[in-house]
Amino acid sequence: MGNETAEARLKRLAMRSWRRGIREMDLVLGPYAAAHLAGMGAERLALYEDFLDENDQDLLSWVLGRATPPDALGGLVVEIVAYARTRLNSP
Repeated sequence: MGNETAEARLKRLAMRSWRRGIREMDLVLGPYAAAHLAGMGAERLALYEDFLDENDQDLLSWVLGRATPPDALGGLVVEIVAYARTRLNSP
């Protein structure tokens, strides 16, 4: 994103995580982003940004385990799903 600062990039990615086309994805990705974005290195942020560029229907299918994500995104999807499950199962 050109001259975008690191802080602006994190804010943009957080906003994109909370403002998906499907509310279920907002509820999965928003909390994940809040917990993880600041600690991600440049390579992981780029991967997460690529993930966010995907179609919401595909993201939902991957998170629900109804479809297999591309190899490049598989590890990230596993991490996101594990985080969501932990949040749902905590008191």
